[in-house]
Amino acid sequence: MKPIRIAVCGAAGRMGLRILALALAESDKFSICQAIDRPGSPRLGTDIAAFLGMPCTGVVFTSELEPDYDVLIDFSHPLALAGNLAVCRQFGRAAVIGTTGLSKMEHDAITAAGEAIPVLQANNTSVGVNWLVGMLGTMATQLGAEYEIEIVEMHHNQKKDAPSGTAITLAESICAATGRDMRKDVIYGRHGDNTPRQHGQIGIHAVRMGDVVGEHTVYFSTGGERVEVRHVATNRDTFARGALRAGVYLFGKPAGRYTMRHVLQMN
Repeated sequence: MKPIRIAVCGAAGRMGLRILALALAESDKFSICQAIDRPGSPRLGTDIAAFLGMPCTGVVFTSELEPDYDVLIDFSHPLALAGNLAVCRQFGRAAVIGTTGLSKMEHDAITAAGEAIPVLQANNTSVGVNWLVGMLGTMATQLGAEYEIEIVEMHHNQKKDAPSGTAITLAESICAATGRDMRKDVIYGRHGDNTPRQHGQIGIHAVRMGDVVGEHTVYFSTGGERVEVRHVATNRDTFARGALRAGVYLFGKPAGRYTMRHVLQMN
């Protein structure tokens, strides 16, 4: 089997560089054919190896996505998403979307793209986190309504969106399993003089500090005990590996909107 041709958008970012490095290390599975950076970037025209400590590859950073790829892996910016999806749809290419902080309009664009191409969107591509997402609904249902639920997420001090997309996904999993409403039953932080906890409420809290890659803890608490379920990412390779695994899964699939649950065969 020939290596899957990968195009990476947001290739010069934290996630993009790790995807490039891991894909290059598995040249029997992947062929990096494009590395897309923002227009005007000083990296444009530079071999990707210059930022990876690897031998020259012949692949340079460019600003335009061309159709010469099998699967797009996009960790760029929400504003770039529509254009990237348009290229994928035009040429029938699969897309793995790891960009976070997406609006409803951008999620709608992903759903529309899924009518023409295979597209997978994930707020977090870590295999461990997605296993946790799949298990939380069952856990919340079995523990029962008397257990109070809080979600605390921690990330580095330069993360733009809060709470994290992963924390929202964790809450969505619990809400779907227990009949809660994300709009009514989930609150984001607490402040004020009169903030007693409401029955059935889920609290989500964001912490930003230092160079934390990503930590998510879900608390289930009732009288006399507390259960804590925690995922800690110690480096970004876990997300990069998950994104590449998603790309392998998506290659050759029919049009549709997929999730990491499909990759893990949890559906």
